[in-house]
Amino acid sequence: MTRDAIAVWLQADTDVPPGFVRSLVDLLHGEGFVVADGDDPGPAMRLLLVGQIAAADPERVRALSQDATQRLCVIAVDDPAVPAKLIWDLLASGASDFIVADMVAGAPAAVVRPLAARLRHWAEIDRIVESGLVRDNLVGRSPAWQRCLQRLVEAARFGDGPILLIGDSGTGKELAARLVHTLDRARAGGELIIVDCGALDGNLCGSELFGHERGAFTGAVGARRGALALANGGTLFLDEIGELPLELQPKLLRAIQEKQYKQVGGNPWQKTDFRPIAATNRNLDDAVAAGGFRADLYYRLAGTVIRLPSLAERRSDIPLIAAHFLRALCPDGTPALDPLVCDFLVGRDYPGNVRDLRQLIQRIAPRHVGAGPITLSDVPEEDRPQSGPVWPDDGFRAALDAAVARRVGLREVTRVAGDLLVSVALDQSAGDLGRAATLLGVTRRALEQRRAHHRMGAARSA
Repeated sequence: MTRDAIAVWLQADTDVPPGFVRSLVDLLHGEGFVVADGDDPGPAMRLLLVGQIAAADPERVRALSQDATQRLCVIAVDDPAVPAKLIWDLLASGASDFIVADMVAGAPAAVVRPLAARLRHWAEIDRIVESGLVRDNLVGRSPAWQRCLQRLVEAARFGDGPILLIGDSGTGKELAARLVHTLDRARAGGELIIVDCGALDGNLCGSELFGHERGAFTGAVGARRGALALANGGTLFLDEIGELPLELQPKLLRAIQEKQYKQVGGNPWQKTDFRPIAATNRNLDDAVAAGGFRADLYYRLAGTVIRLPSLAERRSDIPLIAAHFLRALCPDGTPALDPLVCDFLVGRDYPGNVRDLRQLIQRIAPRHVGAGPITLSDVPEEDRPQSGPVWPDDGFRAALDAAVARRVGLREVTRVAGDLLVSVALDQSAGDLGRAATLLGVTRRALEQRRAHHRMGAARSA
């Protein structure tokens, strides 16, 4: 195998004609691929040949693709009627793509060209994902993170449109934006300009984006170039886009759509050409529905939407990320993590996600002394689990004592406690129903139904 050869692992069902399999293997060899069979595919791309698409049931696809972390193309031999639902199920289960071979049209020769194009495309994405550029900055190997990186690299390298990064605070959206800029062949030579839309300064926020002319407002003693001018030829990263003032949204939309804008206090149109990347931890659909965010700007920014998973969704990555931070903090030698410390880190909650984990490691590292591994004694007192139960506490018991003393029944206590718990969760999640449902361990739908039922009950009481 040459350095650039792509390994392909092939599995064929017994109802696939042996002649089809042999011809396909020969043609793939002719295209420069190395084809293997057997029980262990290793890191190779995976091909599953079936007589009918239905034979590639979701569980089988999930196992072969290892939860969509390994590339899998399903090839059906002469299956003319393929229901759409079955295809959606295959893709949802981890298949990267599917091909239906038309035996009348000269298959397998007709299959090889589209198949080879897919395999090379995926191989390039996976090569970049495995590169130091990605692995040394966006650390992790969990299935959720692997899928996110594949989508991010594909959009960056093979696309040129806007990207909207969504996810909780601290999930790595700025690092993702930097990666997109670096991988974008057309934009990497320009600048990456970062604008924190949540920190724009009142009346001067238009100047931050668009620049201003001399004398445009009090204190404008000279002209200033804004972020749109600086990003020309490069990338503009609009962090916390959901916080962008409503009055600036149509002006930003024009700049993105028509590649021109006016400076504050100026009349001439200025030209600019940049790739917009926006990020938010808010639900922009809800913001649009509430009138706080323009629908046309939202749809213009959401060319490709990529959600960065929370740390809770990729707990297996926590030891890897912790070791990554330790390497930066301990240049003279990275200490190992005792298994009990790993268990502690993996089981802990991280409201601030990766940023929260980094701060914890920054508190642990200075306490470690000697050549041995980091142990539980290196964890600061304030970060250790409490010896007693956090809940229910004495205050909760006192509230129940008062309820019983007032002859409040079990049904009423249960109802009030539930309503208060929902209210607290909504407060802690800034009104985001999805995040509140996650805190309560229920689905968003269940929370919506509870609130609707509560409102109906309140209306009947009124």
